[in-house]
Amino acid sequence: MKKMSGFKFSGYSSSRQTQRRNQMGVAVCIGLSVLLIAYPLLERHFGRGFARRTIVCLWPRKSRETTGYKSNTTVFSLALMQPEKRAGELKAIANGDGSRESARARYLLASDLIEQQQGLLAVDLLEGLECDYSLLGAQALVKRAIAYQAIGDEAKATAQWQDLLKHYPDSPAIPEALVALGKTKREDWNEVIAKYPSHPLTLEMANSWLKENPNQRDLMLLLAKYSFDTPEISLVLDKILSQPGMIEGKPVEPLKPEDWQAIALGYWKDKKYGQASAAYAKAPPSSRHAYLVARGLQLAERETDAKLAYKKMLSEFPKAKETGDALIQIAKIEPSIEAVPYLEQAIEQFPQKAGEAMLAKAEALDNLNNPSSAEETRQLLLTKYGNSDAAAEYRWKMAQAKAAEGDSQAALQWAQPILTQNPNSEPARQAGFWIGKWSLQLGQQEQAKAAFEQVVTKYPQSYYAWRSATMLGRDVGTFDTVRQIEPQVALPTERLVLPMGSETLKELYQLAQDRDAWTLWRVEFQNRIEPTVTQQFTDGLLKLAVGDYISGITQVATLEDRETPSEQAEFESLKQQPIYWYALYPFPYKEAIETWSQKRELNPLLVVSVMRQESRFMPNIRSNAGAVGVMQVIPQVGASVARIINLKQYALDNTNDNINLGTWLMLETHQKFKNNSLLALASYNAGSGNVDKWIGQKKITDPDEFIETIPFPETKDYVKQVFGNYWNYLRLYNPQVQQMMTNSK
Repeated sequence: MKKMSGFKFSGYSSSRQTQRRNQMGVAVCIGLSVLLIAYPLLERHFGRGFARRTIVCLWPRKSRETTGYKSNTTVFSLALMQPEKRAGELKAIANGDGSRESARARYLLASDLIEQQQGLLAVDLLEGLECDYSLLGAQALVKRAIAYQAIGDEAKATAQWQDLLKHYPDSPAIPEALVALGKTKREDWNEVIAKYPSHPLTLEMANSWLKENPNQRDLMLLLAKYSFDTPEISLVLDKILSQPGMIEGKPVEPLKPEDWQAIALGYWKDKKYGQASAAYAKAPPSSRHAYLVARGLQLAERETDAKLAYKKMLSEFPKAKETGDALIQIAKIEPSIEAVPYLEQAIEQFPQKAGEAMLAKAEALDNLNNPSSAEETRQLLLTKYGNSDAAAEYRWKMAQAKAAEGDSQAALQWAQPILTQNPNSEPARQAGFWIGKWSLQLGQQEQAKAAFEQVVTKYPQSYYAWRSATMLGRDVGTFDTVRQIEPQVALPTERLVLPMGSETLKELYQLAQDRDAWTLWRVEFQNRIEPTVTQQFTDGLLKLAVGDYISGITQVATLEDRETPSEQAEFESLKQQPIYWYALYPFPYKEAIETWSQKRELNPLLVVSVMRQESRFMPNIRSNAGAVGVMQVIPQVGASVARIINLKQYALDNTNDNINLGTWLMLETHQKFKNNSLLALASYNAGSGNVDKWIGQKKITDPDEFIETIPFPETKDYVKQVFGNYWNYLRLYNPQVQQMMTNSK
């Protein structure tokens, strides 16, 4: 009975729930009837957008936001096309069934129309979109406000910005609304600064407020933390450190250790190593910061101070992994006789650094005229620390020396252990290729083939993989034939999903709304001083998306420098994914590259490879020698070429013009050197006069040996880098080679 009584008073009743559902249904029907009757009134007083939004958002339906979410994503593919080429398909999809795909099409088409100054058409597409596409609800309001501004209706634009403030108070788009509404005073932004400190507009406003009142330390520290990689940051940091103890009669609060860490990083990025060292000394205590204090002094060429700082680190952090590096750095500063004890300490206490220390010790013993002890040390390096990178470095040095003496057999004997004991070392890919070459010289055909195949399989991204593929007779071009190849170029049809970030960020990225995605990422990316591997990679992807190719490629490329086991494991996993390689070798300006490559009868993948090496695709970049643009054309040379091709109007920072002139120069160098791309590229970098001199000094019997004897280290590296780029573009963007590489695994 008690159970029944308890059940009765639990508040549960099936008949009551049925009654409640019926009541709710009647209420909804009545409410919707009122709304439908009131629609003309709402439209007359508040506009068609408000009226439609009210009806659409309240209409009972299966959530439009989820309906069709997993349908095909044609819009993501269209997002990578030129606006004029995708308009028709987008219109058809936008007029579809109200699914997520239809909403995407409306949003993308409206964005295109705004760019084309057709704000009225954009407004029509955007009406009610914040309901149909709630994932980008705030962004839809922003677009509608911008569309109204485009047609000169400031009142409705203002209403949209105010709607954003009211209905999306937690949206990262709030700073845009404040600026648009003219709310630019410091007091209008206090809450925004706390909530969105890294938003680009927050940082922009901070700079403007500092011009009005330069003594606002909190704003300067904000810039130090979130704008440490901007060119002018050192001026801000200098100002922070020059402030007196009292400002306007009030004491200045001392800097916190975390503030000093941000200041140190800003100085380090700007190569102000002495200032960075001083700041790291006041950052949170750690072995890494102690090492950077000493290293900064060493890079600032204050060696006496650096030695003292390294020695202080040895006493404070005797077992830290950075201490092994410190011992080796001290040895580089000290005279050889004093360096040896530090190197012996590194060998004894830090096994992971023992190989490097042992190689340095052998060199020190050579300098002390003790060749027998030096040789004994090197033998110990090979026997006890044979798996170290230092052992690989020494083996490769000896292999090259033997090859230079003409002893291919001895060179092989030195090089072969690199592939078995040091397969992940820097010399391994080069050693593998030359093992194949030397085997051919000795008539060992099968061994040579096996070596070349191993390089292609194990080091598929390297320049030596391309050279190995040519030695295997694969159709990938040689130094003499690569110019004439006309490879098929197939770019990805849509972007791969960002590895991290909010769903809104990922959606914007795949819709190629790059500036909006970049802004949102700046808000979400708070851990900028010590980012994870995934955070740094995502940052690189979004920098590439907004055209900051030099920073984006650098962010991706430097991931391989991560040191901790967990970071290395994360990086190795990332390397297995196509998104990593497409980020490392992006393909902008495809239409212009293909147009001018075809006109000059050049391989477009060779052209894009030169551009990546010359400028990292930055149109406004200038070299110390005065070269300008994506193909680094010297102004005087560009003017001469322009006269030859009758190009009356041009600008070197215009990408199309620069590629036009640069490809003509590539054509000229190829014609001069009879379509030998090795010599043509060397000439593009060092000048044809130098190449003529090198050819005269050393007859080319083997192109690989010729490259190794180029006397300009920059040019030798340039040639390898460009052909390495070419190989990676070939294996990423040419379907035939892509399939060949898949089959070779």
